[in-house]
Amino acid sequence: MRPSFIAVILLITPLLAGCLERGQPVMVDTSADDDANCRANNVAIGSPQYVACRKDRDATRTKSEGRADRAQRNLGEHMLNNPVRP
Repeated sequence: MRPSFIAVILLITPLLAGCLERGQPVMVDTSADDDANCRANNVAIGSPQYVACRKDRDATRTKSEGRADRAQRNLGEHMLNNPVRP
């Protein structure tokens, strides 16, 4: 009976490992994408136009993340304030 219990624990442990994330978002490295986008516009690395391009891409990403966060928060508030009762 003891070996089967250990086998079950060993099989379940990897499945529960995903629960240990603790709500921390995964950071995605977008620098290569930004670099490729700015280079596609024939902008030399280190030039003021390149710096402005990277800054614009960063500002656009920040705005997009802010909109997504607000939308999620608004949805949660809506669900709290308008419960569905079956």
